[in-house]
Amino acid sequence: MLSLKNLLEEKGYYRIKLKYTETNHFELTAKINKIEGNFILDTGASSSCVGFDAVSHFKLLAEDSEVRAAGAGATNMLTQIAQQNTLEIMGWKKKKIDLVLFDLRHVNEALVSHKAKKVHGIIGADLLKKGKAVIDYKNKVLYLR
Repeated sequence: MLSLKNLLEEKGYYRIKLKYTETNHFELTAKINKIEGNFILDTGASSSCVGFDAVSHFKLLAEDSEVRAAGAGATNMLTQIAQQNTLEIMGWKKKKIDLVLFDLRHVNEALVSHKAKKVHGIIGADLLKKGKAVIDYKNKVLYLR
């Protein structure tokens, strides 16, 4: 019988180790436009996002958006959008990725108060769906194809 790892790798999935944090989140490293950053994996976030303070870090072209964000204890937050980006996670790569930009200070304050590292952004359900994601919670591994 094939293990989950062998089965998914045979089907062309990339295996990405996740770090489990003190705040009960999975954390991973990703590159946006070839620039590395720290991200939380959040299956409940409909869109992948980057904090306003990381726009220059990733060299994003921010455009105004009429969409309001909600989540992580905050509502009705102003957003911007950065379109046509490249995202790479441990060899898995997607082009033409749109990212929501908003104020992640409340998220980072909560992380720091629990002795976790700040993040540049959140990998959400939009990218997980594009990558046909499988999460192996027991082994702390994300598979993307």
